[in-house]
Amino acid sequence: MTIRGLSAFSWDFLTGTMRNVSPLREGGGLAHALVGTLLQVGMAAAIAVPLSILVAIYLVEYGRGKLATFVTFFVDVMTGVPSIVAGLFIYTFWVLTFGFERSGFAASLALTILMIPVIVRSTEEMLKIVPNDLREASYALGVPKWKTIVRIVIPTAFGGIVTGVMLSIARVAGETAPLLLTTFLSQSMNPNLFTGAQASVPTFIWDQIRRDACVDRPSGLGRCARPDHRRRHVLRPGPARGQTHRPRAAIDLGKDRNGQAHRYQGP
Repeated sequence: MTIRGLSAFSWDFLTGTMRNVSPLREGGGLAHALVGTLLQVGMAAAIAVPLSILVAIYLVEYGRGKLATFVTFFVDVMTGVPSIVAGLFIYTFWVLTFGFERSGFAASLALTILMIPVIVRSTEEMLKIVPNDLREASYALGVPKWKTIVRIVIPTAFGGIVTGVMLSIARVAGETAPLLLTTFLSQSMNPNLFTGAQASVPTFIWDQIRRDACVDRPSGLGRCARPDHRRRHVLRPGPARGQTHRPRAAIDLGKDRNGQAHRYQGP
């Protein structure tokens, strides 16, 4: 697959789309899929990153009592949620209940559910390893707690927070199941997150693999089904005049590994 893909790699592949490209004809590109992935993951990150950081700050700096216990338990539960369950939840909640159409924004909401627990846990651990001496020194100078968090704690743990964000993006960028439920796929460019189906790189790859056509795609993912391996039905000539038996259907089963043809003679 890599050799075939590199041999067909070109500028047209990066800038073209699959619009008006027949499954039986070569050509097309993944520009529409790249744009869709960037928009969907970007929107998911814009929602998940600030929300997750705020939740982590609450759990480390202010979290006491039953509410903190409930939030911690809820984050632990979200960590083990399969991606298809997140897609089903958004499809049921956003599309079926509220009546919104499938769109890139719905896909972003599903990806947000998958990103939040990763960012919360990584940020929480980074905030915990910040030395308490830094906090106490700031309090001794009369600095309020919120300003200590903004000016001292977060900058100290900034590197670890960025690492957690990148890990969450890497996790959701290749998800396929929630995207098939929330936005499905599109063969043309759609830069609007809120209207219509939108393609992405995972759904583009899935669409190319599922096509049962003997054609070389630029991505090297086209599956070539040889005509000899396809099951086809052949109707034999009808009976001669005066005969009463019915024509029997012969099914060509193709060839085996040794090149020998096999046919099934119907009843």
